Amino acid sequence: MVEVSSASLDIELLRSFQAVAQQGSLAGAATQRHRTVSAISMQIKRLESVLDTRLLSRGARGMTLTPTGESLLREVRELLRQHDALMARFTGRGLSGKVLFGMPEDYASAMVGDVLPEFLAQHPDVLLETVTAPSGALAHLVETGELAMAVMLDRPHRLQGGEPLWTTSPVWVTGREARTNEALDQALPLALHTEQCPYRALALEALERCHRPWYPVFTSSSIHAVETAVAAGLAISVLDRERVTSAMRVLGEEDGLPALSACEARLYFAERIHRDSRQAVEALATMLRERLFQRGPWRGDR
Repeated sequence: MVEVSSASLDIELLRSFQAVAQQGSLAGAATQRHRTVSAISMQIKRLESVLDTRLLSRGARGMTLTPTGESLLREVRELLRQHDALMARFTGRGLSGKVLFGMPEDYASAMVGDVLPEFLAQHPDVLLETVTAPSGALAHLVETGELAMAVMLDRPHRLQGGEPLWTTSPVWVTGREARTNEALDQALPLALHTEQCPYRALALEALERCHRPWYPVFTSSSIHAVETAVAAGLAISVLDRERVTSAMRVLGEEDGLPALSACEARLYFAERIHRDSRQAVEALATMLRERLFQRGPWRGDR
């Protein structure tokens, strides 16, 4: 008679593994999971023991996935999605309602690939409708009640308050091989976002402060189009440092560029949220706070 292995995967171990992968550290996962660092560490060791393989490596930038860990993470996300959907369906504890959510395009790929799928897995009966737009446009949609909530930067709009999530890192960039003119009286060729984008406002405010002339070479509502123009050496622009690629070069004061003001990503809510959707809106807000506070979406994207 063939002996069948009795080994099984504990859902809690998988949740902690996913948290470490998302946060990039045991401490971050411990905060997210409301456990101690030692408890998370023990759970990871138990999971590695059950699977008889190494899933995570500790490095200078925190915990990183091994090739096996990367493969497991893809399977774990789907397994937990199915598990949470089943529990919500059969226990009747699942949330319902509609959540109208907005975010800047700059952060869409990171959040769509990480936070939003996990929210839908935990709350399969919630109808989530997400839009991307510049922060100025998102502010108008929140103000008019067309969005229940949005993650946006704190400019250029008149909305007050908002819950601080993370501080962005705007930098001047150009193509890696592009030449720049350091003469302060020379006009800068710019690749610009639309007028409702905070990074356009940051760039023009900085240039105005130092009376540096400029002229538009390329203007687009698409962050990807602006990045392509920069990488091709067509113009200079302002991007979040996390979006700088190997085809680009960061510029600073030594290149004749003025310092840029700080910018903060915040969570804003509409004044009126439909009663049937309030719990679902708060559930998404709670997840956004846990995943994004003081770190942004980048760690999860990596």
